Amino acid sequence: MFGTTRHFFAEGNTARGLHSLYESAFRGLRHVIVLQGEPGTGKSSLIRRIAEDMSGRGQRLELFHSPRDPETLDGLIAADLRIGVVDGSAFADAKTALPGTAVQTFDFGEAVDAGRLADRREEIANLLERIGTEHREAYECFQRALRIHDEWEQIYIGNMSFEKADRVVEELMAELFGDSGQGTNEAGGIRHLFLGAATPQGAVDYVPNITEGASKRIFIKGRPGSGKSTMLKKLAAEAEKRRFHVEMFHCGFDPNSIDMVIVPELGTAIFDSTAPHEHNPSREGDEILDMYERTMEPGTDERYREQLARVKSDYSAAMKQATACLAAAYSLRLRLRAVYATATDYTVVDCIGGQVLKEMERLAGTAYNESAGVSG
Repeated sequence: MFGTTRHFFAEGNTARGLHSLYESAFRGLRHVIVLQGEPGTGKSSLIRRIAEDMSGRGQRLELFHSPRDPETLDGLIAADLRIGVVDGSAFADAKTALPGTAVQTFDFGEAVDAGRLADRREEIANLLERIGTEHREAYECFQRALRIHDEWEQIYIGNMSFEKADRVVEELMAELFGDSGQGTNEAGGIRHLFLGAATPQGAVDYVPNITEGASKRIFIKGRPGSGKSTMLKKLAAEAEKRRFHVEMFHCGFDPNSIDMVIVPELGTAIFDSTAPHEHNPSREGDEILDMYERTMEPGTDERYREQLARVKSDYSAAMKQATACLAAAYSLRLRLRAVYATATDYTVVDCIGGQVLKEMERLAGTAYNESAGVSG
């Protein structure tokens, strides 16, 4: 059901701190290549080059963007070949986290002349400390925003009919699974990903791309606390119970919350289509499910207008402050990259990159032969 290239995040700047889903995202691959090295040594550029090469050959790709800079790629998966490539700074423990997967490391740090950095060690340490400080402050702002969001949710939870919410879930269960029988996923299990992330540029999501191949898309509308995430968790659990493959997309703000569930075998995507990832139906097979209309006491927005306005304002201010911290960290990271660039021998970078490309060719050939039943 999926297109040639899909875009995700597997790491997020969240109210719970830096949160990684790479272990789940890369689980089950045959081979993973990890690119180690300092910032600015060409890792992301190489990942993008591999992606362009694989795409040109018609390979189905999954591209993993960096929450530090969404224009930067931290990883990719060639889905049919079951081969992954990832920046070691994003997935440092790949070797221990992926039992049964062959993990190979290439170190771009070999291209960096430590001697040329000798008189800049203090500058590097200062930049790293300031980057860390900005990220910590961003996470503190997100935590404050989450506490405000909890207050926001309580207003609606106190005015929601849980009986009506249960009825909505039952209707969806019948609609999605009524005549579908069992799936083909013998082992069961759910794959965990992010559909979007908080970045230095603000909230970024890839919902249109991720859901492009779904024949049925259900856009959930509603207010905080109207049961959207709880409903999605129940649908995912039922799909897993029926042995369907399931993709569960966590909220980039609070990873304990769920924003989208995709059941590929049913061609269905159901997702929270509210800010900051609000989208609207645009094609046949799209439908809206409004949890406010279905579950809330009429007039709730009007009765709590002043309190809601205050909460929304406080929440927006905390989120803006967090984004400003991420933007400051990004600017510092660019300076750090520039420092390392002055000590990087790019002929060595090209040489290591060539080795990676050659290994990708070998692995792709092996995967093709295995799928065709050819030995040796």
